[in-house]
Amino acid sequence: MTAEPEHPVVHGELAELRRRLDVAYARVEGGLALLNHRTEESDKEIDDLTARIGALEHARWPLPAVAALTSLGALVVTVWQALGR
Repeated sequence: MTAEPEHPVVHGELAELRRRLDVAYARVEGGLALLNHRTEESDKEIDDLTARIGALEHARWPLPAVAALTSLGALVVTVWQALGR
């Protein structure tokens, strides 16, 4: 007969545990969804930055060409000064 009064308490505790489990599950699901969204946004930003870096690398002057033009200009000035005197 003592088992009868405890029976409603066990159902209440189980209901409370189930509610807490549902809340925790919803919190984990929300966190995973947020992480997934942030990962997708990061992937988009990385793709954009990669494209921008590629464009910058394509548009820059190659250093050997700049060095060759500079030395050619110096040679022309030197020859001009030598012949001009």
